[in-house]
Amino acid sequence: MELGNFSVSLAVKDIAASRAFYEALGFEVFHDQTDHGWMILRNETSTIGLFQGMFENNILTFNPGWDRAGQALDDFTDVRDIQKALKAKGIALISETDEDGSGPASVVIQDPDGNTILIDQHV
Repeated sequence: MELGNFSVSLAVKDIAASRAFYEALGFEVFHDQTDHGWMILRNETSTIGLFQGMFENNILTFNPGWDRAGQALDDFTDVRDIQKALKAKGIALISETDEDGSGPASVVIQDPDGNTILIDQHV
């Protein structure tokens, strides 16, 4: 199962303080939407998102259809096919998408320890 680009989405209390902290670790801002409460930072092959006031807990995020640079891929596993495979394996879905649609959509699951996993397709 191809899940696409991976990042960790962090629920932060102070986006400016978090940005300064991760920049001190060598991360650089890739996409800044601070005015909307979020930004994406990278350090080599690591990607993190900082989100202030958008959700309560940290989220593991996969983006089908994107490469590491956030560029659309021509060939990828659609989130609807991933959803069908998850259901076939007996994995409970917290939220799901219309299996007959196309384009952007998302699915949310939790691992056995309650960690939220977002499979979020933007293409």
